Amino acid sequence: MSYILRMIEEGEHQHQDFKLRVDDPHKIAKTFSAFANTEGGRLLIGVRDSGEVAGCRVEEEYHMIQCAAEVHCTPAVAFETQVWKHNYFSVLEVKVPQSPKRPHYVEHRNAQGEPVPGAWHAFLRKDDRIHKASPVMVKVWQYEMRMDRSEFRYDEYVGRLFKKWRDGHQLRFHQVARTARLEFDQAEDLLALLTVWGIVEGAYGKQGWRYGLASEEALTLLESEGADAFRWKHAG
Repeated sequence: MSYILRMIEEGEHQHQDFKLRVDDPHKIAKTFSAFANTEGGRLLIGVRDSGEVAGCRVEEEYHMIQCAAEVHCTPAVAFETQVWKHNYFSVLEVKVPQSPKRPHYVEHRNAQGEPVPGAWHAFLRKDDRIHKASPVMVKVWQYEMRMDRSEFRYDEYVGRLFKKWRDGHQLRFHQVARTARLEFDQAEDLLALLTVWGIVEGAYGKQGWRYGLASEEALTLLESEGADAFRWKHAG
């Protein structure tokens, strides 16, 4: 079996997506943003969702993906390409690495497909799906890239929040903010810090993002040793 067929046999997953062709560079920009912001991935153009190789016009597709990565994404998303042949068909592989410049944003469009001035959204990849990133996730990427840190404050209300997580609750964002008695921007900062430190993890569902405990051991370390036990691990 050829290399391209072995890749296709994997199906669509966290690091791989199929496209028959790129008709709208704005739509594919969301895929590039998601790959670059998350764990990287590859796009195989000229492959149907079923995995059938249909081929593509490489030069035309290259111009479309270049527009998607450089015009519709900010900052521009880096990518590499490779052409594969199968039964005289050409498949264009587009590799997008996890970016050291994340988060990458895509211009937002209204229902009529027109750009909304000043509105940009970031995306992430989860399994074979693309989701709009929450403000918390955007702050996680910013913290990871620039090592920015908000001050961590542990009071009785944050303690109540931790108890809910220890009891197995998965909380929506507004529940986190209400329980810890924080303004929304403060709740975003707290969740981002706890995510970076491996204490909390977010899960996307039908009702949006919910946050739960990722590691009780890490939470216990935070409560006993304080934030400095985590900050040194992420020092530049």
